[in-house]
Amino acid sequence: MQQWAIETPEQLTFGQVETLDVRIVAGRLAVLASEGPPTLEVAEMDSAAPLIVTYDEHTRSLTVAYQDLTWDGMLGWLRRDRRRTVLSIAVPKTCTVNAGVVSAPAVVAGFERKTHVKSVSGELVLDGVSGDVLANTVSGSVESRAMSGDLAFKSVSGDLTVADGSPRRLKAGTISGRFTADLALRPTGHVTLNSVSGDIVVRLPENAEADVSLRSTSGRLVSTFHELANTGGPGAKALTGRLGGGMASLSAITVSGEVTLLKGEKE
Repeated sequence: MQQWAIETPEQLTFGQVETLDVRIVAGRLAVLASEGPPTLEVAEMDSAAPLIVTYDEHTRSLTVAYQDLTWDGMLGWLRRDRRRTVLSIAVPKTCTVNAGVVSAPAVVAGFERKTHVKSVSGELVLDGVSGDVLANTVSGSVESRAMSGDLAFKSVSGDLTVADGSPRRLKAGTISGRFTADLALRPTGHVTLNSVSGDIVVRLPENAEADVSLRSTSGRLVSTFHELANTGGPGAKALTGRLGGGMASLSAITVSGEVTLLKGEKE
């Protein structure tokens, strides 16, 4: 096992890496899939405490974190010092990635297995990430581009934006965050969006084939697909129906938020 205490800008190269665990407070983080040797580059650093880098060649694991910054204790760092780090890490696309930030924006791109990202208030971008993806935020937003595979998202007030998505499964829940999704559903794709007061906007191709259920207790429901019918009862609003031959499914439910389903161009 090798370990470094990084206090100034530095670049390191490692052997094979199958698991990456990285946690920073403020600054900027980029975790990128690469076919070259695994590398770490600290471009800027402003912190009284060193960034600890640990590489275990036997488990092929790489850990990059402040020693006292744990996954469970990230929320408390909003009230503490802001350790600023501008950090870029390149590892194989088959690597399992765990990336956490407190207030730093982060980009995670190109991975195809398991990816877990966590943010308190920093913005997260998932670019071309497939496989199993778990994203948790408090108030930070998440933007997913060219998503395939499974995505599970949870937030308090953070927004989720999905651009050019073709998920196997997308399950998202928030209290007051907003969901905006441009989707091309697979034949067996399942999308479930739940919010308390946050609005939900989804666009599907004109020739989408899916069973759709839009529901809200007091929010407005809007659909440009005329196949959907009003099936709500007293105290609840609902638009449901089948687009094309069905197979895929879309469920969007809010308490007081507005749900809008838009018709896009054909695939």
